[in-house]
Amino acid sequence: MKKKLVFLILVFNISFVPLIFGQTDTSFNFINQFNFPVYSFTVDNIGALYLITPDNQLKKYDEKGDSVGVFNRVTQYGKLTYVDAENPWKTILFYQNFSTIVLLDKYLNEVTAINLRKQNIFRVHAVTSSYDNNIWLFDEQDNKLKKIDDNGNILSETVDFRLLFDSAPDPKKIIDRDGFVYLYDPEKGVYIFDYYGSFKSKLTFLNWTDIEVFGKTIYGFDSTNVYKYTPPVPDALAYKLPPELQNNTSVKLANHKIYVLKNNRVAVYNLP
Repeated sequence: MKKKLVFLILVFNISFVPLIFGQTDTSFNFINQFNFPVYSFTVDNIGALYLITPDNQLKKYDEKGDSVGVFNRVTQYGKLTYVDAENPWKTILFYQNFSTIVLLDKYLNEVTAINLRKQNIFRVHAVTSSYDNNIWLFDEQDNKLKKIDDNGNILSETVDFRLLFDSAPDPKKIIDRDGFVYLYDPEKGVYIFDYYGSFKSKLTFLNWTDIEVFGKTIYGFDSTNVYKYTPPVPDALAYKLPPELQNNTSVKLANHKIYVLKNNRVAVYNLP
């Protein structure tokens, strides 16, 4: 039931994209800006914002902009690569240089840490929560999509991607959505698999800085545009971002708001 509710909320929010970005005179209502340097960020499905600072601190804010948690154990696992909050009740911190995943509860208390090297997994760029409360990752050494549990045990894996493709992808993001797993390599495109590891299709959408999937629709962003693709149309539709949102580092949509990382600051706007 919780999964269905989250999905409905997201579909409601994202359905505004063609209307908003198809207009040239649309202005966004500024809500808030976080006036400290931000390296990267994400937003969960219930409106919480997760900010990573250049000094490796993770800060969490609720949808009103109030601070609700800080994770300060910055030296134990090295440089924090990114945070995945697809599951608001189990936040994933990924430390690429140390091949380590740290799981936090909703209060940013550490639950457990997974040393991937103990599973002979040494090269990973992308991880995310799976539909069944486990973790997807792409093992670049084995060239396989793998699912692990909270103890690091491998639950399932695909065949070696070198057997499927002339050139194996190097995905920078993984998305688990409604029976499918999407791997995005900005230089090669979107690779789509089912939950059993069977390859379904590839889409050559390149150079997006962000990507999201709702239902069967894929949304992508770059510094000036938002793109929408819904099969079986042959290509993605492009909508120009308003000037205040262009030249960004990252853009995310959630909870009827748009979040923009620009000039090392995160600003939040209401969608019209």
